[in-house]
Amino acid sequence: MKQSLVHIALVVDDYDQAINFYTTILGFELLEDTYIPEQDKRWVLVRPRSDLGSGCAILLAKASNEEQSEFVGNQAGGRVFMFLNTDDFHRDYENYLARGVKFIRQPTQYDYGLVAVFEDLYGNKWDLIEHAKGHPFSGT
Repeated sequence: MKQSLVHIALVVDDYDQAINFYTTILGFELLEDTYIPEQDKRWVLVRPRSDLGSGCAILLAKASNEEQSEFVGNQAGGRVFMFLNTDDFHRDYENYLARGVKFIRQPTQYDYGLVAVFEDLYGNKWDLIEHAKGHPFSGT
């Protein structure tokens, strides 16, 4: 059996602000932005740029009621929610700092790789990580 994780929903409060953050600030690519009239919502997919041309995309899902709005910025209960793997930690870290990304945990070297924690525009926590050589996600 072959399976893959293709989308993860991220609840946001504004489509255009979220698209701007993920594409302009983080440098992700906008894969799709389609209006669905019968549901009065948009199907918006973004993902990190990759030489592989594949990988999991984020569905930017606008909160449609009070209950969903309560989860904007806290989808993982205060824990790191997303893990952004990079092939060049220092390049991306410096680029994100220059673009105003807020890092709440400074770069730290662990056995598994170099990691820093940042927040997206809503406060969700992300790891920026370059895995150590030989790690299953390092590509080496």
